[in-house]
Formats: sequence, C-alpha cells, structure tokens
Amino acid sequence: MDIDQPITLLGGLTPAQFMRRHWQRKPLLIRGAVPAMQAVVERDALFGLAAREEVESRLVERRGGDWRLRRGPFTRRALPPRSRPEWTLLVQGVDLHHAGVHALLQQFRFVPEARLDDLMISYATDGGGVGPHFDSYDVFLLQAQGRRRWRIGRQRDLALQPGAPLKILARFEPEQEWVLEPGDMLYLPPRYAHDGIAEGECQTYSIGFRSPAQGELARELLQRLAEEPGDAAPQGLYRDPSQPATATPGAIPPALAAFAQAAVAAALKTPAALDRALGEYLTEPKAQVWFEAQRPPRRLGAVALDARTRMLYDARHVFVNGDSWRASGADAALMRRLADRRRLAAAEVLRASAASQDLLRGWCEAGWLHPAQEA
Repeated sequence: MDIDQPITLLGGLTPAQFMRRHWQRKPLLIRGAVPAMQAVVERDALFGLAAREEVESRLVERRGGDWRLRRGPFTRRALPPRSRPEWTLLVQGVDLHHAGVHALLQQFRFVPEARLDDLMISYATDGGGVGPHFDSYDVFLLQAQGRRRWRIGRQRDLALQPGAPLKILARFEPEQEWVLEPGDMLYLPPRYAHDGIAEGECQTYSIGFRSPAQGELARELLQRLAEEPGDAAPQGLYRDPSQPATATPGAIPPALAAFAQAAVAAALKTPAALDRALGEYLTEPKAQVWFEAQRPPRRLGAVALDARTRMLYDARHVFVNGDSWRASGADAALMRRLADRRRLAAAEVLRASAASQDLLRGWCEAGWLHPAQEA
C-alpha cells in the first residue's frame, strides 16, 4: 500500500495524513468511504455463522428499560423474529470465516498488523443497538446495509449503569450526531463514547484493533520468558546458608526478595529473548481458531496466508501463529514480503532457498498457508 496516496476509504486523505491527524486523536466521518457498498455477508449467511460453535456471537435485546444479553451459538429459531424491534446480533471475527470480509479488512493494513484485530458484524432490527458505551481501542464503524444513527461525545463521566449485562454509560452526553448510509464510515479514537441506533434493518461492520493492557502484556511476556530454554530463563535455586534463626517467621527475607528481583532482571537481560516472546504473543491465534492439516503440494507455486494466520517479523525473527524462526539475508526479505503482502508470487517462491521452501511447505501442511492463484 502506498501510504502517501489519497484513498477514498479515508475520504481523500492519505493513510499517512490520517494517522498523523486523526489516529488516537479525533473522530472522522467519511461519507462514501466504500462507494456502492452492499453487505458482504447476506443476512441468512450471517445467521448461519452465528450458529457455529467456533464463531463468537452475542444477542442483545432491549425490552422497555431492560437490557438482555445472551451468548451463542444460536440456531435460527433461537433468534427473535425480524419483525421484532430493538434486538442486535453481534458476530465477532467474521474475517476469519468469510473471504470477502477478510479482503475488506485488508484495506485497513495502513495500521500495523500487530494492532489490527478483527471485523465484527452487527445486525440490528429497527431501534436495535447496544447502548451508549466506549471502547478502549480504536474502531472504524462502516455502514454496510440500511441506516444507523450515531451520537458521539468526549465522555468525562465513565460511570456505568448498575446491574446491566453490558457496559452501558449511566449518563451519556452526546456532542455530535449523524445518520450513516451504506458506504459511510465513522472513525473513533479510544474512549470516545458512542451510541448507534438502527433506523430499520441494518448491518454495521466494526473494524477493531488490539490494545493490550500493560499488565496483561507484562504477564504474558514474563511467562514466556520463564519457559525459555538456556540463559533466558535462569534455573538456579535459591540458597540461604547465612539465614539466621528468626523470631518473625511471617516476614519475607530480604535476600529472597533480592533473589526474585535478580531472577526477573536476568530473564529480561537478553533483548532477543524479549523480542521473541513479544512476537510469539502477538501472533498467537485466538482460542476459537484452529487449522486443519492438509497435504502439501508437490511443487510450490504462488502461495497465500490463510485468513486465520497471523504473521509478523522483527529485525531477527519471523513469527507465525505463536511460533518463531530466526531469519536473515534473502530468506528474511522473502518472509517479510509474505508478512506484508500476505502472499508470494510463484517466481518469488522459486527463487527461495531450499530451507525457505521447506518451511513454506511445512506451513502448507499445517494449514497456515495455501496454494494461490497469481495476483
């Protein structure tokens, strides 16, 4: 993607301009972001996805002043009739299960892949919504079918309605309001309060981003570092031959506290180990994702990553679905192109080293990579 080329998706802004002016800063309403937009997933097909065990789905209903939340999977009979107003079906990670939705999500890869999460589809009957709320991450709200009225505001009071099954703001204070038609899109930075109400039957596509909490990230990285072989995970046992008898056995010995601090410092002292742990964590597939083994092709041609595959790289490593490999030289350049473009042409694969071709063939066998048509 040429990040200095204006694109319709961002209302004529270049990706570089959008990231500089709006990302994590201020909202942006884009009329006609996707011209002639139609729902990529028809309603019945979406209901079919919601019935599958491996697809995360939720049903939100509002009756009077009460909110109800149920989690899927849902058979078609378990869903309310379309004639009933004020209900919403949320289907998460549709990009993992539908090629057209996956292709749509790729248009947002001017944001690093490590931050891009998934595309959720919200189907709603008239008056449907999930209440005024805020997200802790950036989001693009693309109207795919019908109309939805959005109210947004820079919320200061983040108190939630007590007893509600959803995180609904108790005192929402909207500042702006628009009705989005098919193809219109609204970008919101983190913690920007918003409330979307369907005007008739509608579908909205939410493009969400990963924003790990610092504590979560530290916990994951330290756990992975502790499991590292060799020097990255020191194995020495605590010893205290100079420990005197104590009259205060409940107190933690200072020497043990110092030993614990030294253990953490030792685990962090190797930058390559920390980088590897980060890349493996960021590419770990979600819990409901699995791959089916397949027979590798006899001769590799053009290949493309499976829609469910997460692939990243740093200066030393290539990361795929929670695993890591050291890479350098021409092999590293090839793998970085695959991560950036999610596909390789047959000529590129043909020029790859024997080791790289073996690796690609192994990924094909694991179901992470597939033979593809030339672009």
